[in-house]
Amino acid sequence: MPVADYQTYCRMLDNARDNGFAYPAINVTSIASANAALRGFAEKKSDGIIQVSTGGAEFASGLSVKNKVLGAITLAEHVHRMADQYDIYVALHTDHCQVDKVESFLIPLIEESEKRRAKGLPNLFSSHMFDGSDVSLTENLDIAVPLLERCQKCEIILEVEAGVVGGEEDGVAHEGPIEKLYTTPEDMIEVYRRLSEVKDAKFMLAATFGNVHGVYKPGNVKLRPTILRDGQEAVVKAYGKEAAFYLVFHGGSGSSQEDIYETLGYGVIKMNVDTDTQYAFTRPIVEHMFKNYDGVLKVDGEVGNKKVYDPRSYMKKAEEGMAQRIMQAVDDLKSEGMTLFKK
Repeated sequence: MPVADYQTYCRMLDNARDNGFAYPAINVTSIASANAALRGFAEKKSDGIIQVSTGGAEFASGLSVKNKVLGAITLAEHVHRMADQYDIYVALHTDHCQVDKVESFLIPLIEESEKRRAKGLPNLFSSHMFDGSDVSLTENLDIAVPLLERCQKCEIILEVEAGVVGGEEDGVAHEGPIEKLYTTPEDMIEVYRRLSEVKDAKFMLAATFGNVHGVYKPGNVKLRPTILRDGQEAVVKAYGKEAAFYLVFHGGSGSSQEDIYETLGYGVIKMNVDTDTQYAFTRPIVEHMFKNYDGVLKVDGEVGNKKVYDPRSYMKKAEEGMAQRIMQAVDDLKSEGMTLFKK
């Protein structure tokens, strides 16, 4: 099935919110990792979200080119072609575009969809994330509102962030006062007030509740999912039931099942999973190299073993490992069998 169009994507988000589950949002950096995501979703009969960060997009363009826009377009076009081979829906999303990358990454990708629409083609990406967490909330929303206006005209959903997700993502470290790791009800009310001014626009909110990019260690920042509950209740009280956010859980790798389930009850419909899938992709390659070191290396005048140093031999295992971890994420988020696709 083609990548989900706007109407289908909206139905996907409503399906998750109304039925208490969330979609794994999987970061990809290559054809192999994109294929792993499609396979993982399809085998569990789950719709899903495939996303590209600025760093992942730059990597995909090659070490000589290093063009994050071109890399993102290339990965998205691959997914558009391959999605036709699966009986599920996937949405395409860009992840964590900070303020200083809006003009060099986000705007060109929105322009690409505008050009495609003018030719009668579908949007390149289904949604984009603007990460204004490194500026004040006022400045964050001053940038987000015109972005949302432009996205709305193209039937693109915008994700915004209020608060700071700790840890490091794509080489960008997020540090600051501990209170910044927890979005307040007042923050969420203000986000809704400003964004709802854009008539008929759809948006998602990455509200922060102590979540951290990377792997959690004992004693690290404590998750407080009730932050999401309190914020949703405040927004609904102020603006009505229809104002409840589509919430996004960042830094999902390593989270406890208990915390994940609790967030689903508060309106989380998307959880980013990156660190765990990176490890699941790399682990089988490491095992392959250890087991076949005398074949992948030309040692002591030997010629090695082409069957084991052929990149396909270990990249197949990497794709399999990542797909399996995505299937686990589907189980964790209760999205198995919830695809909207009907033959």
